[in-house]
Amino acid sequence: MSIDQIIAQGVANAVKELYGVETQADQIVPQTTRKEFEGNLTVVVFPWVKAARKSPEQVGNEIGQWLVDNEPAVDRFNVVKGFLNLVIEPTFWCSVLHHIEDTKDFGITQATDQSPLVMVEYSSPNTNKPLHLGHVRNNLLGFSLAEILKACGNRVVKTNIVNDRGIHICKSMLAWQKWGDGITPEKAGKKGDHLIGDFYVLFDKHFKQEVKEIMEREGISEDDAKQKSPLMAEAREMLRRWEEKDPEVRSLWEMMNSWVYDGFGDTYKRLGVDFDKIYYESETYLEGKEKVLEGLDKGIMTRDADGSVWADLTDAGLDRKLLLRSDGTSVYMTQDIGTAKLRFQDYPIDKMIYVVGNEQNYHFQVLSLLLDRLGFKWGKDLVHFSYGMVELPEGKMKSREGTVVDADDLMEEMVNGAREVSRELGKLDGLTEAETEEISEIVGLGALKYFLLKVDPRKNMLFNPKESIDFNGNTGPFIQYTYARIRSVLRKAAEMHLETKDYPAVVPNEKEIALIQTLADFPATVQEAGRTYSPAIIANYVYELVKQYNQFYHDYSILKEEDAAVRSLRLALCDATSRVVATGMGLLGIRVPERM
Repeated sequence: MSIDQIIAQGVANAVKELYGVETQADQIVPQTTRKEFEGNLTVVVFPWVKAARKSPEQVGNEIGQWLVDNEPAVDRFNVVKGFLNLVIEPTFWCSVLHHIEDTKDFGITQATDQSPLVMVEYSSPNTNKPLHLGHVRNNLLGFSLAEILKACGNRVVKTNIVNDRGIHICKSMLAWQKWGDGITPEKAGKKGDHLIGDFYVLFDKHFKQEVKEIMEREGISEDDAKQKSPLMAEAREMLRRWEEKDPEVRSLWEMMNSWVYDGFGDTYKRLGVDFDKIYYESETYLEGKEKVLEGLDKGIMTRDADGSVWADLTDAGLDRKLLLRSDGTSVYMTQDIGTAKLRFQDYPIDKMIYVVGNEQNYHFQVLSLLLDRLGFKWGKDLVHFSYGMVELPEGKMKSREGTVVDADDLMEEMVNGAREVSRELGKLDGLTEAETEEISEIVGLGALKYFLLKVDPRKNMLFNPKESIDFNGNTGPFIQYTYARIRSVLRKAAEMHLETKDYPAVVPNEKEIALIQTLADFPATVQEAGRTYSPAIIANYVYELVKQYNQFYHDYSILKEEDAAVRSLRLALCDATSRVVATGMGLLGIRVPERM
């Protein structure tokens, strides 16, 4: 058992013997003692005050004394109001370290066939443009959240919904028809998603010019001029023809989308994210229309005089929501209903998590209510993992104006930056060109991922590429370099044939105990990150662990320590720290280099 479990079980036994109260050990959660008090672990005793009919201080003292008398792990205690602070017997920390060393996949709970099935949706790109910085944060959060939930013992399905139909897609298609002159990704020497994104920007350029000319010619407002735009009318007509399965429009759509899918695939691969199942809006929107019409028949929806279909949600404090336009075409909400239907058919989902930015908070309030009214058992309890926007020092990004930060360009910039900084600091000395490229890739993408994931996901954030590639402070490269340093120590120990397991009678010093306790906190940290849907908890835990290790490394000799048992303890600490760092960073989708 872990030290937390040992203390929890001891407290449960104490409460039963002292007060006759049955308490499940898994309901007792020891916390790390605050720095201003003496102790390693703290237990809150308020839950048993009523049954004991004594003050919190008396209950704390009685449970503490029982543990000193009956639990070998507890050396002494003190009580502050209703908080029982326990000092763990120093030599006991060696058994804690042994437990960490001997536990395969320490901190990870394996799922069983009976574990809850959680579906996590992330990415959700449009096929009219390449992925950008906002998509990068979405993908990294979604992938990391899925890995953390898996580590918490859930079965997890990672899904993506590709928005491959709609007026925005038709804009790129129409622009290619008008001004593309038969260009292909191969001819242009570009990734397909980049090429299509160029045509989306081109459409907007021509549209704005056309609107300006109409306003000047007819002396009308911008909104009226947009309604009169022939170019926009052509795009709407193309969407209508697409929905009617016009062979010419569908053929063009399939060709251009295939270019985009190839481009997306390359970006996902380099970013290190994947999916178990990909859904396409072109396959789900009809399912959504069917459910909406079914809701219309049941009186859940209403049809207006112009033929449009709406859901009246005013009784729930929301407003009316359009589900089908007057021409019969569907909206995003319709697609989400259809996708939900297909997912429910494909998987026995216990929990559905949508990783989508906070600008869509209202959308998911509405979706949850509609799914519940349409009979999806998990609809009411769906989770919108609402995250904040990411911006650059230059400000917001706009796809239509071509001012977005492209994901591929960003990754390339990060890798190049990592190569330059690493070379300047001498981190690449003695490495081959192939090793240099691999480490630059690991460090550059690690810097990007860590910087985006260390921030509370619910907050808006500013991403500064230069700050992220720093080998000091709370950054990915700092953690990666520390990991490589630890692995170097362990390689040298192996070459010297030094033991890492035999340290039976060692009394660890204060910093060694603190490091062991931080390592022992890893399983609880993973569970907390899963409970709160926050990869930032893992990121900042790993940073604190690495900081503690570096202080330990700076203050104490390891390979040159003359006492074999002490040296063995310290090598075990190195090994356990490297394993936990690698596991923690892996939950963030970040690789760690063996050498630097």
